[in-house]
Amino acid sequence: MATDLKLLSQSVAVNHGTHLMNKDTLLIAGKSYHSRLLIGTGKYKDFTETQAAVEASGAEIITIAIRRSNIGQNPNEPNLLDILSPSKYTLLPNTAGCYSADDAVRTLRLARELLDGHSLVKLEVLGDPQSLYPNVVETLAAAKTLVADGFQVMVYTSDDPIIAKQLEDIGCVAIMPLASLIGSGMGILNPWNLQLIMDRVQVPVIVDAGVGTASDAAIAMELGCHGVLMNTAIAAAQQPVLMASAMKQAVEAGRMAFLAGRMPKKLYSASPSSPTSGLIS
Repeated sequence: MATDLKLLSQSVAVNHGTHLMNKDTLLIAGKSYHSRLLIGTGKYKDFTETQAAVEASGAEIITIAIRRSNIGQNPNEPNLLDILSPSKYTLLPNTAGCYSADDAVRTLRLARELLDGHSLVKLEVLGDPQSLYPNVVETLAAAKTLVADGFQVMVYTSDDPIIAKQLEDIGCVAIMPLASLIGSGMGILNPWNLQLIMDRVQVPVIVDAGVGTASDAAIAMELGCHGVLMNTAIAAAQQPVLMASAMKQAVEAGRMAFLAGRMPKKLYSASPSSPTSGLIS
């Protein structure tokens, strides 16, 4: 009987958690998504591995580097859209490899043409090829032009809360601060700045760049970030498809922990797990 009650209790808890997560969606530019994990398509060994990793991740938003991927601009090469249908996924063309506002705007206008008027895009304007750190001056300029041109802009930026607020004021639909340098796998180096950004802006805050393993993704979600975008952490893993599955579960667990509300930290103060009152003496 006790075992049956324990199993029933566990089942109720699991069902409650599943119901809560099903209702908890990520809203970007007026569209809801169940997955809070966004992934890229670069650095995989072939399209077969790319497709398997995307499916294992459960991601619904897939970012594509227009300057490095073929989505129809090169008719004689394999087309990424053959394995990632726009009817199944929200494709997020990005400006990876752009170092000026003009280049970024030109690239995303090309993407809109190739994707039949698609307006949701990811803007990134890099400062230099060594650090791949964002050039926020050029990013702000590009964001102004793109928003005025009817684009819905998700924007990669530094973890500066002032810049984040300025990008929101311009009209960007999501702010995507780096956790650490692109492709570094160093994880979240400055959680305090991420918290400042989340406290200051109303649009979704999605950690972009620097995630190395599942615990990094979980920490980002536990902080209250609305999502995590990654590429190298999955594609450069020894088993990318397995890592994609791990990232899916880490994002879900981190989000559930954030919603549950962690216990307060007590510096130099222990607290017994069992009640201390009413002890049998």
